[in-house]
Amino acid sequence: MKLFLILGAINGFLAVALGAFGAHGLEGRLSEKQLGTWEKAVNYQMFHTMALFVTGILLAKIESSGMMWAGWMFFIGIILFSGSLYIYSTTSVKTFAMITPFGGVAFLIGWVLIGYAVVK
Repeated sequence: MKLFLILGAINGFLAVALGAFGAHGLEGRLSEKQLGTWEKAVNYQMFHTMALFVTGILLAKIESSGMMWAGWMFFIGIILFSGSLYIYSTTSVKTFAMITPFGGVAFLIGWVLIGYAVVK
């Protein structure tokens, strides 16, 4: 579906921009641990950006609600997982760190759904 390809392009751009910002703009302003958290957010955003592209491409061949939901779970996971880590790494407010596992669960659901849709 074209929407997941567009979301993938947007998230790919954001992952590269946020990665560069973390490496150049936040260096010396955040602790090594905080920078590591920022980097983890960037990595997971980029990994699941690729999952959005795969989902969009597969939807052209496999039209199923499971595949569609997989794409939405990847997108929601990026927002919850990476988004909460970006905020947590810059603010150290632990409430944001407690949101992260919900994003991880969304990623896991997305992978299960994409696997199920392909097998089905």
